[in-house]
Amino acid sequence: MSIGDQTTLQTATVSATVLRGARTRVTSIQGRAEAGSVLLLHDVDDAADVAAGNLKATYKWETEGIQIYIPGSGILFATGVCATLTQTSGVDGSVTLTITGA
Repeated sequence: MSIGDQTTLQTATVSATVLRGARTRVTSIQGRAEAGSVLLLHDVDDAADVAAGNLKATYKWETEGIQIYIPGSGILFATGVCATLTQTSGVDGSVTLTITGA
């Protein structure tokens, strides 16, 4: 979906995956209600470069799911957005990020 300069990125339960390899601002996050969900967002354009030093945000939620609007200009990822999504059990999780800069 694209409206002006906004679009969405989606991922399911995965290890580090580059969702967009370019400058991006994340303006909202929605996650499926799965117990023990953890979303890590790194500022890299290559999943091999994921490290603690480029971790920009960590979000944790349970069976209530997550819906977050990030105020202002959102979270800036200068290089790219790489996501890791895990749950305590199963692989049914998913997350949608609304971004600008696409």
